[in-house]
Amino acid sequence: MPKSKTQESASASSAGAERSKDTRVLAAIGYIWILCLLPLLGKRDSEFAQHHGKQGLVLTIASFIVWLVAWVPLVGWVIGFFGTIGLLTLAVTGIREALQGKYWEMPVLGKYAKQIKL
Repeated sequence: MPKSKTQESASASSAGAERSKDTRVLAAIGYIWILCLLPLLGKRDSEFAQHHGKQGLVLTIASFIVWLVAWVPLVGWVIGFFGTIGLLTLAVTGIREALQGKYWEMPVLGKYAKQIKL
């Protein structure tokens, strides 16, 4: 059964309230290393901010692992270099998508973010 205009406008306004400018900015900040705690703790009622905060948390953990691996001479340096470039690319993409108000799932690491229960 198709939605009425009032149902469509109600769902659109709730999505708009969910993704207000400050919620989008806070969600984007969540991709900056330890600042992932801001949307996770500051916007507990926002599914949008929680989604991006959890992805930021996974990126933070992955960057710590890459940093540890990078201490290994030669092979670790190569893995660290390319791993850092990959993680930076994911973070910049996540920031852009959060600022645009979009739910975005990171490739490879996004499935781990979905498993986080807070």
